Parts: sequence; structure tokens; C-alpha cells
Amino acid sequence: MRSLIAAALLLGIVLLSLLFYASSGSSAFSDSLPTLFVGGGALGVALLVLLGWRMWWLQKRIRRGVFGAKLTLKLLLMFGVVAMLPGLVVYGASVFFLNRSIETWFDVRVDNALASGVNLGQAALDDLLRDLDKKAQRMALTLSDQGVGSMITSLSTLREQSSVQELTLFDERGGVVAHVSGDSGTLLPVLPDRAVLWQVRQQQPYSRIEEVPERGLVMHVIVPVYTSALSGETRVLQLVQPVPARLAHDAQAVQLAYQEYQQISVSRLGIKRIYGVALTLTLMLALLMTFVIAYLLSERLGAPLRTLARGTRAVAKGDFSQMPSVSSRDELGVLIQSFNRMTRQLSDAREQVAQNHQQTEQAKAFLERVLANLSSGVVVLDDTLRVRTANSAAAQILGVDVATLDARLLAELGEPGEALRTLGTTVAARFGEHEGEWQEQIDYAAHGGSQSLLLRGTRLPPGVERGYVLVFDDVTKLIDAERNAAWSEVARRLAHEIKNPLTPIQLSAERIARKLDGRLEPADAEFLGRATQTIVSQVAAMKSMVDAFAGYARMPRAKLEALDLNALVREVLALYDGKALGLVLGLEEGLPRIAGDSTLLRQVIHNLLQNAQDALSGHPAPRVEVGTRLRTNNHAVCLTVTDNGAGFPEHLMTRLFEPYATTKAKGTGLGLAIVKKIVEEHHGKIQIENIKSGGAAIRIALPVFGAGGENT
Repeated sequence: MRSLIAAALLLGIVLLSLLFYASSGSSAFSDSLPTLFVGGGALGVALLVLLGWRMWWLQKRIRRGVFGAKLTLKLLLMFGVVAMLPGLVVYGASVFFLNRSIETWFDVRVDNALASGVNLGQAALDDLLRDLDKKAQRMALTLSDQGVGSMITSLSTLREQSSVQELTLFDERGGVVAHVSGDSGTLLPVLPDRAVLWQVRQQQPYSRIEEVPERGLVMHVIVPVYTSALSGETRVLQLVQPVPARLAHDAQAVQLAYQEYQQISVSRLGIKRIYGVALTLTLMLALLMTFVIAYLLSERLGAPLRTLARGTRAVAKGDFSQMPSVSSRDELGVLIQSFNRMTRQLSDAREQVAQNHQQTEQAKAFLERVLANLSSGVVVLDDTLRVRTANSAAAQILGVDVATLDARLLAELGEPGEALRTLGTTVAARFGEHEGEWQEQIDYAAHGGSQSLLLRGTRLPPGVERGYVLVFDDVTKLIDAERNAAWSEVARRLAHEIKNPLTPIQLSAERIARKLDGRLEPADAEFLGRATQTIVSQVAAMKSMVDAFAGYARMPRAKLEALDLNALVREVLALYDGKALGLVLGLEEGLPRIAGDSTLLRQVIHNLLQNAQDALSGHPAPRVEVGTRLRTNNHAVCLTVTDNGAGFPEHLMTRLFEPYATTKAKGTGLGLAIVKKIVEEHHGKIQIENIKSGGAAIRIALPVFGAGGENT
């Protein structure tokens, strides 16, 4: 593109130079003016097309939103206006002065002066020619009576007397009769045309001022010479007299100047048009070349800005590798250098930020790994008691998703009435009451179960971001273990301390009854018998209770093996009256074997069925459902026993697995405690809930054999 523009500019300069040279009157190029005009016009059209194409391309870039295109257009228009205004002024002044100058060339006084000079020279020549004609007439009269023999002598005499350079006498046929000349270098006379000779014989004398080759401007007079004899032939006398050299030169100069003036005067309009076309073409080419040069300059000035724009867009996208090269030392070069320094600083800052961020992320990931592997729940709060972060253990203990806790106010966790809302309100109140650390154990009931949570809260120390940390643990199993251990110890001591005196008491009562048998009155004997029977029956009851406590304290460890739960359930149910219980079976077929102890699990099923039977005592339509199914995770089998009795009292729901927690008038309340202990020995879980329609449901989940539940 630049090569094409440079070639067009060079060609334009050459055409303008040739046009100026041809317009100045140079004969070498004056005939080529039309060709130069056509070439200049074609070049102008080519430049106009080139400029129009570049303007269309620039407008297209503006529509596409290319950075710097509008600036290029603005600079182009500014350069164009700056070049056009003085060009038009100079063009107008040139046309005006050109017209005025050409008009002054053809002033009336100059025209009259040239005409007067021509007339003056012509008058002087006419006077000389008339004088020579008179001399010719006198010579013709003198020669009319002269014979041929004395003709040359007469001509010589007449030439010397008249001071004529050359005399020649011709006969009727144009032959030279005699010739005399004062110039020794002239041997041959000037021969007139036959038409001139014929004109003279017709009595029409001939007198002219003519240009003769090698002689210059001469006066040429031819007159007839008549003889006195009637039969004599008419001869012709020719006089040739050179015009004086000074006069001939001046006359020719004036005549030539006048002729040229007349020619120029006639072509005055053409000259104006030629000069006007030349000036217009020059202006057009100059303006077009100026616009083209202005476009190149605009592109060159806008190039650094476009480079900066590309670098700015790259920096905005995060690419700091764009470093524009600096090729100038002006303000734009300084600006590019500043941009490069800024880019390097931003790149260094981003690398530093990336390193810091990486270190922070590593520290955060390490902290998250530590928190994720903690068994304790950890919740970090800001100074408004809004949750900032919580580990997975916290969500697992509370039975919710981590997203439920994230960015929520502590007092707004969960829905109103839910255990999570109660927990959040309690913790928020404790943080408001204590400035330092605090600790509290609360009961948390969610998803049908009850948990004991040990809460520990503290305020973040000064120097770090303000906020609070809440740490809590599910101590339900720990409390249950402690309680079970305590009950086991109590049961062991009761069995040891109470069982020993029971037998002597029973034996003593029986001996007293036998000793006094027959010695008392009937009424006293009857009283003694009733008392003795009461002592014996109560001792037996106490022995049964002590045996139960002893069995609870001496619970054997489970020997786990692959066991078919459905088969075990059917085996135990065969011992019960299904019609009396309203028994309904829902055993899922194809269940995997569980890891269990058949003896202990048989005791569990017996206890659950006995509890259901006791709860349905006196019920008009008893119904007991026993079912098994595989959990969705395929790692546990669930055993469910449901009845339609009265259910469990709400105040005992949190203490059902404690010894001596029972709703029966008689019994120790060790049944569910033993069931829970056996289930825990099998690494399973047990859950109890009341049914809204009436009754209770007990669900036991036992691990599948080979899924981590086998005895190792």
C-alpha cells in the first residue's frame, strides 16, 4: 500500500514538472500538453479512487469500533482542511492575477504602437518602391529607341546614374537580352515568373518588395519597354534594388512582432484555458496528494496509540506480556515507555499477589483439611454472629448441609420451632452473656433422635479479625457409655450385695412356717402361711431382678458371622401366636447376609416382640408389623418392628435406653437397654419413634457382612 502511494506521488510530481515546463512555451513538450492533461486527470482519478477506498476502509473500521480509527479520521480531516484553505486561496489569487496579466498583454496602446510601427516601416518601403518605379519608367523611355548593340552600355550608364544595383532586360519570350549588376558576386539575374512577364506586357507594371534567397529583402520593379517601330517586340525591364539593411531589419522585426502579437491575441482565450486547466489540475493533484500524505501521517501518528490500545486490552484480560517497542523519543515514545513500566509493575504485582494467594490457599487448604478431619464441629462467626465457615463435622453432627449454615446469622439458623433454631438462639445468647470463653452441655433433638452436645465458645483474640469460634462435640455416646458403665457397676454390686441374703431369708421363712405348723390357731396359722408365702414370692421376685441386673452387667461380647436375618426372624416368630398379635410380615427377599451373633440377635427380636405384645395387651385389634429391607447405601440391612399400641410417653423418649426406664407396672426396664447394648456390639444403630396414627416403631440397622461389620 505504501509503495503504491509513493509511486503515485512520484508520478504526480513528474507530471506537474512536465506540465509547468510545457506551459512555459517549451517546444519539446508544448505539443504534449493534451497528453499531459489527460495523464494528470487520470492520475487525479486514480488518487481519488485510492483515497476513497482508504476512506471506505477507515469508515468500516470505525463501524467495527477499531481503536484509533476515529482519531485517524479526525487527523486526516484536520490535515486536509489545513492544506485546502491556503491552497484554495493561492489558487484563487493565481487565477485572478493570471487573467489580469494576460489582459495587460493585449493593451490597446501596445496594439496601436505595433500597428503604427508596421505602417511606418511600410510607408518608408513604399516611398523607396515608388521612387524605384519612377526610375524604371524613365529608363524604359530611354531604352525604347536603343538598339541591341548599345543596350548593355545604356543599361550600365542608367544603373550608375540611378544608383540601382541590378538591371535586366528580357525579350517577349522571357529571355535575357542584357544584364548589368553592381554586385560582382551576382552573375545571374533574378528571373521573374512567366505570369509576371505576361502581366507586364499587358501594360500592368509590377512592383513588389520580396524576400530573395541569399539576397534578403529587395525591391523588385518590372516595367514594359516599348519600341518606336510598329512591328517591334515589347521588351521588359527589371530593376532589383536591395532594401537598406537597417531599414529591412527594423521592418522585419516590427512585422514579425506584430504577426506574433496578432497570433497571441487570437489565441488569448486558449491561453487562459490552458493556464486555468494547468492550475486546476495542479491544485487537484496537490490536494489529493496532500490528503494521501495526510492519511499516511494520520496512520503513522495513530499507530502508537493503537499499539497502546492493544496493550491496554491485553492488560485488561490479564496478559502482561504485551510490551510495545519504542522507536521514537517524542512524547508518544515516553508514553509507551511509561506504559511498559506500568505493565512490568503490574506483572510483578500480579505475580506477588498470585504467590501470596497461593500461600493463602495452601494455608486455607491445610486448615480446611485439619478442620475436615476433626471429629469436633467447628463454626467460625464474624462480629455480627454470622457464620463465616463451618467444617463438615459440624454439619454432620447437626444433621444439616454445610450450605444451610454458610453466611447465615446464628439466631436465624433453621426454621422457627426447629432444634437448629433453638440451638442458634441459645449459642447467640451465650456469646452475648460471656466476654471470654464459656462451656455448656445441651440436648439437641433433630431428625427423630436426641443428642447431647458439649458446646465451647470463645471470642477471637485482639490483633486478628473480629469474630467468634464455636466448637462442639456429640458426647451422646460418651454419656451413654458412662451411664452404661455406671449401671453395669450398680447391677454388679446389687447382684453381689442383694442376692446373698435372699436365700437365707427365704429359708428362714420356710423353716418358721414348718416349725409352727400345727401349733397355732387356725387363724394364726392362716396368717403365718400368707406371710410366709409373701416372703417367698418377694424373694423370688428379687432373685429374678438380681439375675436380670447380673445378666445386664455380664453381657457377653458378640461373635459376628455371616447371618441370614430373614431366616432368624422367621425362626423367632414361629414361637409366637401370629393371629393374637395381628402379625404382618414384610421381609424383603434377596437381602445380603449381615455380620451378627444369632444368640444375641434372637434375644433382641424376643425383647422387641415382647414389648409390642405388652403394649397391645387389651387392644381390640392388635397389629404388629415386622419387616426387613436393604438401605440405599447397600451397606446395612434394616429391621423394623411396628405396633399400633399407645406408643411411648414423650417424657421418656430421651431415656428409653436407660435401665429402669419403663412404662410397665412391673419390670426393671432393662429390655431396651439390653437391646441397645447388643445393637452397639454389632456396630449397628437403633432408633425409636412414635407414629402419628398411633403406636411406635423401632428400627435397627445392622451392617452387611464384608462391609466393615465382620468381627476381626
